[in-house]
Order: sequence, then C-alpha cells, then structure tokens
Amino acid sequence: MIGRIQALMVDLDGTMVDTLGDFDAALNRTLADLARPPVARADIERMVGKGSMHLIRSALQHGGLDAEAAQSLLDRAWARYQAHYQAVNGQHSAVYPGVAEGLAALAARGLPLACLTNKPLAFARELLARKGLAGHFRHVFGGDSFARSKPDPLPLIETCRALGTAPANTLMVGDSLNDAQAARAAGCPVVLVRYGYNHGEPIAHAPHDRLIDSLAELDALIA
Repeated sequence: MIGRIQALMVDLDGTMVDTLGDFDAALNRTLADLARPPVARADIERMVGKGSMHLIRSALQHGGLDAEAAQSLLDRAWARYQAHYQAVNGQHSAVYPGVAEGLAALAARGLPLACLTNKPLAFARELLARKGLAGHFRHVFGGDSFARSKPDPLPLIETCRALGTAPANTLMVGDSLNDAQAARAAGCPVVLVRYGYNHGEPIAHAPHDRLIDSLAELDALIA
C-alpha cells in the first residue's frame, strides 16, 4: 500500500482516456492542409505526451522536414491543428476500463482529485465533460496552465498548492516517463498504468512506486 495519501493528480491522455484516434484524425488533417505526408498511428503513439506543439513539430520532422523547415511551418500547423482537434475532440476516443469506477471510489473516500495533463486546458475540460468524468475533479490543469509542462515538476508543485496538500502526500497517476520524472522531481509518489503511451518504451523502466492495470486498483493501494 501507499500510505498517507491525501489527494491525487491524474493524467488524462493514455491514463484515463485512449485519445489516439483523436490525435490521428486532427494531426493527419493538419498535415494534409500543409501538403505534408501523413503519419502512421504507431508513430503518433510514440510522439504524444509532451504537448500539442511537440506532437506537431515531431510529425513535421517525421515527414522529412529538418528542424528549421518544421519551425517555419509551425504557426500555420498549430492554427490548423487547433481547428481540427476542436472538431474531433472526444469523437475517436474512449475511456479506459476501470477509470470511472476508480475515480468514483476515490471520491467516495473524500480524496480531492485534480486532472493534470499536458493537453491544452480547453481541450482537456471539453474531453472530460464529454466522457462524463469532469465531476470527479476539483481542479483541471493543462499544458498551458503553467509556465512549464511535465516532465518539469512545476505543474505538480502548483497543483499540490491548489489542492492544499504536500507533494509527499499527493499521488501522481500517469502513463509515461513524463509523469514519472515530474513526480520524482516534485517529491510526489507515482503510480503508472501498464497501458497508455510511453514513447514506445516499456513503462516498467520509468521510475514508479507501483504499476497497475486499471485505475480501479487505486483505492486498494491507498492507506
């Protein structure tokens, strides 16, 4: 068990919701608008997790552009991606098994929850609402909520401040090395799911206190 947990921070993409289909649709429509080659879903899975701008830049370079050429297209690509993602947000995604049950069990214990994601805040709020998960969270913070995003520890530290709990008593739940590194740097315990997106690397290699197969297992892990 992981003791003395007073609040939880939960990642969104790859942890609560499988959003790969949304990324696929929005990103490849963006690339088509720019007359750039499409990106395969398997490659997108390795690119996600560090925010939308990183995803777009990675896709442009994956399609054959060097860093300078990709940078020159980034503003146009960002605008098109924003429009396309807004149009598809939640349409090609699904809540992972056990998520709703796990969040409900934690809420029933009176544990305050925050969603902490690198997804832009507006998209995160909309997705949580569309998937019926928004009501579980006291706070929602996105990749644009703070000056820096995960794997920097700043978002976790600021989220702990909002929750009113010390990092040592605030559990980070995620699916990637970004979540793990941010948690370790912030002084938070971290639980990682075995599914999700971790840049093509085994999640067991990332720093963690526990690995789980479902968020439904969280309630039994917390003292």
